Parts: sequence; structure tokens; C-alpha cells
Amino acid sequence: MTVIAVIFWLCVAMIVWTQLGYALALAGVAALSRRRSAPRAGDATELPSLSLIVAAHDEQGVIGEKVGNALELDYPRELLEVIVACDGCTDATAERARAAGADLVLELPRGGKIRAQDAAVERARGELVAFSDANAQWQPDAARELAGAFAEPRVGYACGQVRFVQAAHGRAAGNQEGVYWRYELAVRGLESRLSSVTAGNGAIYATRRSAYLVVDPIMGHDLSLPFNMVKRGLRAVYVPSARATEKMVPTIEGEFARKRRMMSHTWPILLRGGMLSPRGYPPGYAAMIFSHRLLRYSTPGLHAVALVLNVVLLAGTGGAARVLYAVTLLAQLVLLAAAALAGVLPLRPLLVARYYVLTTASPAAGLWDWLRHGTEASWEAADGTR
Repeated sequence: MTVIAVIFWLCVAMIVWTQLGYALALAGVAALSRRRSAPRAGDATELPSLSLIVAAHDEQGVIGEKVGNALELDYPRELLEVIVACDGCTDATAERARAAGADLVLELPRGGKIRAQDAAVERARGELVAFSDANAQWQPDAARELAGAFAEPRVGYACGQVRFVQAAHGRAAGNQEGVYWRYELAVRGLESRLSSVTAGNGAIYATRRSAYLVVDPIMGHDLSLPFNMVKRGLRAVYVPSARATEKMVPTIEGEFARKRRMMSHTWPILLRGGMLSPRGYPPGYAAMIFSHRLLRYSTPGLHAVALVLNVVLLAGTGGAARVLYAVTLLAQLVLLAAAALAGVLPLRPLLVARYYVLTTASPAAGLWDWLRHGTEASWEAADGTR
């Protein structure tokens, strides 16, 4: 086998591993493991005080509903503090948050989501600090379930289950994020059961106030907090019984733009934020970071190399090998053609192909953006999610 063939099959193997093989391997190990998952709320003898923090920038349209949702949680009112951190708001977000009953509303200069959260944590009174997006709605028992995870002393971070709902219907509802996210949550559950999660989400998560980390403002909590907790000897767990819902971006193209923006924040974490350093990782967790994060974010490059080398191999081989490389090339071209066709024929299989192609390309686009002009600490809500 030539060097080109070895590289080609290595690329294919890494793509298959990160997209499917990794999840199957986790499921196999989990089936043989007796490790207990994160405690539920019922395991805790008493609930800790909790400060629920919502960082908001010009969210006057949804902030009242969000504060109302927080105050309706099945959590003792004397133990619950609702904080809205207004990040340079130019609208009526602060006034509407106060009118809805928020315990503390901070009016801050524009500094980005992370710095708004930092400021809120400094003022928070709770033993736990929980975070949510302005457009995320928590189920009534979500806070109890999330807090229950911290009955295990080694848990420093816990994220809940967010379900994305369509913001549009019919032909306009092209985003297939829900399909991907169900798979991602299943993988996250397996990671949590065996060790710790490799990433969280912004809709519903919490940390011990004593374990809260101040990170670079361009490095979001979703990716920064879990691996840093593990490096400090703590666990980062997934609590599927702590549920929230959030509107997804209506279109696949909008989802690509959202993920492109997210990836411009991800690459700094990966390349200079310490995520790739194995120091402090148990061996199993290091393998998870490699499989679920490094390889996943490298997929655009792996696909590009595989496509180019496939053409070279097809042109330079004969016999059975030529047939094999013709089949692999055809498979790649069919995927690209299906993604292109989805723009004019929005059938579910074609839309899934388009979602895969565009979201797989987003890490490369995000890397380009970061290298070209850096990453802003501030953020804007994705179109159609409010």
C-alpha cells in the first residue's frame, strides 16, 4: 500500500471514528461499566442556595418571560436568587427584568457575555451559580435536578439537557440541528457516565461558586469549564433530567453562521487555552478530548484531504483497487450533490446532507475568521431565535 493510500484510509478512519465509532466504543465500555452517573435531586439531603444568572444584551423582547420562568421554578424561593446581567443594553432589558421580579439587575458596559457572567458571579449569594440564555425556558424541576448533581462532592460542573425546537415550520424549517443534537446528547450522557463531559451548553448549566473559573472573555464556558474542572480534579457531568428548551435557528444557512461564530471562539480554547494539553487529564478523558473534540474539529481538513487523495488514487490504480476508489469517490460526490440539491428540493435526507456538509465546514470557516481578524468577546443573538 502506498503512502498516499495509507494517508487516505487514515483520514477515512478518523472521520468514521469521530462521527460514529467513538460513540459505539463509549456505549460498549458503558455496557461493561458499573460506574454510577451523576446524582439526581432526590439523592441530596437538602438543596443548596442557587443564583440563576442570565447574561443579556438587548433582550427586551424575551427577558420578562425568562425571569418569570425562573421565578416559577420548583425551588425554595428563599434559596433562589435571579440575576440579570445586562451587557451594554441599549433597550429596555433592565427595566423589564426588574418589572418581572429579578432579584438583582446589573447594568454593565459592553464587555461580552463572559464578563457579564463574571460580574454577576461576584455579586451572587448562592452556593451554586447557574447560567441560562435569555431565550431558554427551564422545566419546573430543572433547578432541583441540576442542583442534585452536586450532592457528589467531586462534581464541580453540571449541564442539563436542552431540546431545540423549530422556530419556523414547513419549507422554512430547514435546520436539522435537532437530529444532530439528540445524537450529541446521547454521546454526552455516555461521557458523563464513564468520566466527564467534554463540552456543555449555554442554556442550562451550573458550577459550585467556589469552583467558578474566570476565563478569557473570548473563550466561552461551554468548552472552557468542563475540561478545566477535570484538570482541577473535579467532575463535569451531564444531568438529562434537568431539561430546558430553546428555539433553533430556522435555516441551515443560519445554523452554519451560528456555528462559524462559535468555532471562532472554540479554536482559541483548543490551540492556546490549554484544552490540548494532556496535563491533569486521566487517560480515558484524554482519549475523549482527542476523539470528540480534536478530531471533530479537524473533520473539514480530513474530508478535504480524503477527497483530493481519492482522486489521485483513482487515477493511479487499476483492477479491484480502482473499483474500490471509484466507490469511495462516488460516495463523497453523492454527499456533496445531495447537500447542493437540498437548496432547491428540501427533502429530509437532502437537508440532513446539507446540514452535515455546512456544519462540518464551520470549524474551518471559524478558524479562518479567528486567524484573519480575531474574535470579539461580545455576541449577537442568532436570527430567528428570539
